[in-house]
Amino acid sequence: MEEAKRMAEAAKEAGVQHVIWSTLEDTRNFVPLDDNRMPTLQGKYKVPHFDAKGESDKFFTNLGVPTTFLRASFYWDNFVGFGAGPQKGPDGNFYLTFPLDDKKMAGIAAEDIGKCAYGIFKRGQEMIGKTLGIAGEHLTGQEMASALSKSIGQTIHYNNVTPDTYRSFGFPGADDLGNMFQFYRDFEDECNSVRNVEKSRELNPELQSFDQWLSKHAQSIPMN
Repeated sequence: MEEAKRMAEAAKEAGVQHVIWSTLEDTRNFVPLDDNRMPTLQGKYKVPHFDAKGESDKFFTNLGVPTTFLRASFYWDNFVGFGAGPQKGPDGNFYLTFPLDDKKMAGIAAEDIGKCAYGIFKRGQEMIGKTLGIAGEHLTGQEMASALSKSIGQTIHYNNVTPDTYRSFGFPGADDLGNMFQFYRDFEDECNSVRNVEKSRELNPELQSFDQWLSKHAQSIPMN
């Protein structure tokens, strides 16, 4: 938040004509801190990396910086470099594990985010003051697992777990991500209605679907 404040102040001082602030929902507007459906983290957040960005929107707004507020989606590239891809279970099968039930989650190829931002800049003044989300596709965990199976040539099972189970996995940030996925699951309509695929394609005609992204990256996904 301190970094965001300084960026807003610098943009104001420099007289920047158009800023894109990569932001996210402040999930506390949906799940208040005293709502025990989701644990409170660090004493003041539900999903820290969402909430701090969402709260920082005010720095740009209060200073009158000409800003477009851009909300990205789950990066499919997390399957390659972040460890979110299929994992081998004790039975030797591969599992894609998310606490999403049968809800659809917005996803996008990381390289498409910059292209969508470029599309916003090209539209100029009409985009200032607007909040919009971008996505390449909305998919369930089962749909992602099926697409991965087809592209990798190895059966990937969708392993649906509870958010509590995901938070208990113990890797750094598991509690934050567990809350994030729970937010995507519990507020599917609110998240996905903002992240419109067709509007994203208008900004970026090269927008990729999950299958198109997999055709280029499936073989780079670690299979551990």
